[in-house]
Amino acid sequence: MGRSRRRACDGCGGRTAGRGAGARHIDTAAFYFSATERANDILREALHPYPADVTIATKVGPLRTATGEMYAEARPEQLRGLVEENLRQLGVDALDLVYLRVGRLKAVGGVPLGERFAALAALREEGLVRRLGVSNVSAEQLAEARAIAPVAAVQNRFGVLDQADGALVDECAGAGIAYMPFFALGGGHTALESGNLRTVAERHGATAHQIALAWGLARSPAIIQIPGTSSLAHLEENMAAARIALGEDDLALLEPVAD
Repeated sequence: MGRSRRRACDGCGGRTAGRGAGARHIDTAAFYFSATERANDILREALHPYPADVTIATKVGPLRTATGEMYAEARPEQLRGLVEENLRQLGVDALDLVYLRVGRLKAVGGVPLGERFAALAALREEGLVRRLGVSNVSAEQLAEARAIAPVAAVQNRFGVLDQADGALVDECAGAGIAYMPFFALGGGHTALESGNLRTVAERHGATAHQIALAWGLARSPAIIQIPGTSSLAHLEENMAAARIALGEDDLALLEPVAD
């Protein structure tokens, strides 16, 4: 289950539906907000107290203005405040998984990734964070983070329409690191509904979106899909993708999709 949104709750009935469909991992962040609502507030309303078998992952790193515009990377000493913000909003004493999102923003004072990740590692030692991850990183940045503290998960852009990060997916699988692709459905509706992807979808009586998700699960045991969800029906459609078994002929047909 991906980023939480108001409609995904459908009066908070999403708690039962999402759990019944098998959702066990939820991706959120304090910096997911609009003028009228915040993702963490929606999630807390829908699920608190949180089931023991559900992992809630959040991210820190970008600094945002009051209107939501990201303008810089947080300095190491600012990360504690960002972690504490997520703790307060979610109503927990410790965060299950926290990613350091490395983005394309200017780091205040040019602080290296290693110093920021070390600051998060210190919060893990204090018990405020259980596991650490990194997001939007290169193989070199992942190696830098792993030299400081264990990395449980990577969240990068990857999908059937954008397979450029494939080598890092394989590296994560070999190292026992979970890989959570964002924009797994990247390319938009038109791209998803065209060519070989649509052919495979018709074979399985599924949507192209479902095939894109199923492809990721077949691509690597490291991949955990976190598609965004805007309604209960959409959530159930996403979860059903896990039951689609793609054959070798399907995978061969999808291999050139990203070319």
